[in-house]
Amino acid sequence: MTVFRLALSELKRMTGGILPKLTIVAMVMVPLLYGAVYLYANWDPYGNLDQLKAAVVVQDEGAVSKDGKELHVGQDVAKNLVEGHKFNWQLVTSPQEANDGVKSGEFAFALTIPQDFSANLVSPENFDSATQAIMSVTTNDANNYLLTSIVDKVATQVHASVAQQVGEQTANSLLTGYGTIHSQLVKAADGAQQLAEGAATLDKAVATLKTGTAELLAGANGLVAGQKKLVAGTTELQTGAAALDKGLGELETKTSNLPADTQKLSAGAAAVSEGNTALNTKVQSAIGTAEKLDDAATAAINDKLAQAVADGVLTKEQAAKLRTALESSATSTSVTDLKKQLTTDAADIQKLADGSSAVADGAAKLAGATPALSAAIGQAHGGAGKLSSGATTLAQGQLSAQDGAAQLAAGAKKLDTGAGDLAAGSSKLAAGASELSTQLRNGAGSVPDPNDKEKENAAGVIADPIRVNSVSQAQAANYGAGLAPFFLVLALWIGAFMLVQVMRPLTVRALASNAPSWKIAVGGWLPFATVATVQALLLYAVVYFGLGLAPSHPWLTLGLLLLASLAFTALIQGIVALLGTPGKFVVLILLVLQLVSSGGTFPWQTTPEPLHIMHQILPMGHVVEGMRHLIYGAELAPLVPITLGLLGYMALGFFFAWAAVHKKKTWTLKTLMPEIEA
Repeated sequence: MTVFRLALSELKRMTGGILPKLTIVAMVMVPLLYGAVYLYANWDPYGNLDQLKAAVVVQDEGAVSKDGKELHVGQDVAKNLVEGHKFNWQLVTSPQEANDGVKSGEFAFALTIPQDFSANLVSPENFDSATQAIMSVTTNDANNYLLTSIVDKVATQVHASVAQQVGEQTANSLLTGYGTIHSQLVKAADGAQQLAEGAATLDKAVATLKTGTAELLAGANGLVAGQKKLVAGTTELQTGAAALDKGLGELETKTSNLPADTQKLSAGAAAVSEGNTALNTKVQSAIGTAEKLDDAATAAINDKLAQAVADGVLTKEQAAKLRTALESSATSTSVTDLKKQLTTDAADIQKLADGSSAVADGAAKLAGATPALSAAIGQAHGGAGKLSSGATTLAQGQLSAQDGAAQLAAGAKKLDTGAGDLAAGSSKLAAGASELSTQLRNGAGSVPDPNDKEKENAAGVIADPIRVNSVSQAQAANYGAGLAPFFLVLALWIGAFMLVQVMRPLTVRALASNAPSWKIAVGGWLPFATVATVQALLLYAVVYFGLGLAPSHPWLTLGLLLLASLAFTALIQGIVALLGTPGKFVVLILLVLQLVSSGGTFPWQTTPEPLHIMHQILPMGHVVEGMRHLIYGAELAPLVPITLGLLGYMALGFFFAWAAVHKKKTWTLKTLMPEIEA
């Protein structure tokens, strides 16, 4: 007996009447009913949200922005929602009406936009009064639990749209403010530059002032020194003036008789002059007499000597010697000396006569001038008194001047010190003003000054700074396509599980034959494989042509479905063949474990840790992964281990079936009377 004859025999038995045939048809339809109908119902639920009635209540009173633009964001939001047809939006006049509609189920949910919505949206223009705008969403899980998640998504989209719109306006205002700040900083930098230039000029002027104050201080110190000398001089002047006044007083007293005395002096001098003149005349006469006497004596001597020579008393030589001796004798000397003395006296007397004459003239003049001199001395005495009084006043004033000069010197010193401090401060001011100008210009360069186009672009970026470019390496077309890998594979497992409810895993007649165990095992699996293949083909055809599933690799997708169907039937048939009726419970448990560990909806990594082991050792999760790669067009490399794994599960099923045949070829009482009927 061949394997195929065993399979055909079982198939003939299963289709021997109308009811068995209908049963086979029903079994074929099980995956279709579970997989295709479920996918049909959930193929594109988000595409039919416009069938849901939702209420929107607009209470927004509007607002006016700083630039004078009127905003009615609430009305704009409601208008966009109604025109967007995402839901069947209904405008409702009051929140109470909307809430009652949600409570009764008339509305799936309600969106309420409050009175201050626009006002709060523009409030960030004033940093001290910024307030969040709030929208209220009312839901009721009694209408539908998942509806809350859908509404949250819609509310998030509305929030993002409004936030971006208002954020652009706020950012635009902010950027406009930056432009104003930039221009003001530029003006401030220009002012600071002028300040720096003025400070530099001031610094130079202060340096000049410092030089002047230093000179002033030196001059003030010199003035103090001069004032001290002047004080000493005025003191001496005061003393001298007093002494002069006293002396002139005494002089005036002593010269009171001077006119009379000078008259006497003039008269006496005139008499002396006349006497001297007469005396000089007499002296001249005496000189003449002496000359005559000298000439007579000389002549007498010469006569006597000539007579002596003539008488022979003396020789000429002796006479000459004698004459010389006589000329130098006492008598001769006395006469000569007398002559000389008289001549000298005559000259002195003449001088005396001239002097006495001059004295007489001067005395005469003095006699004429002494009255005026006496009057002048009196006037000088009076002036000296005034001079003494003035010198005293001058000395006192000079003392005050000395004090003032000292105060001036002290003030000049303070002024010089202050000028030094001012010079240091003005230097710092010049440096600081220059630094301020530089930093203001740098700051102005750091503050943006956007034009209208740049403000529009930057405002958009600030309001929506992140744009996510979704680059999908493999993407499901819609919600149904996203669920298809899981529900197609799950439907095949359920279909195979339902087959063991109506089909025998092993042919009893074959067990009684002498056919090899492996043939009986394979022959018992082939009817399952045949029906499961039809299940897979029908399911794939309906999903592909009816629902429009468009796998990236359609033939490979069908091939993986067929291989999974064969592996599932082999594993389930082997388990049930080996364990009997309890094996069906084991298959059901495996179904439940694979439902929660295969990662059909949420990633399997998000399940509890013990279920990770189930995911690794059970086939459904791997087949779901392979289906995703084939349907969405992802990398095909994982298909090799998945295919090898399915072949391994198929071999494991054959092993279980072979073990069951080997076990059941020996009939026991349990075989004839099982504890649990299949």
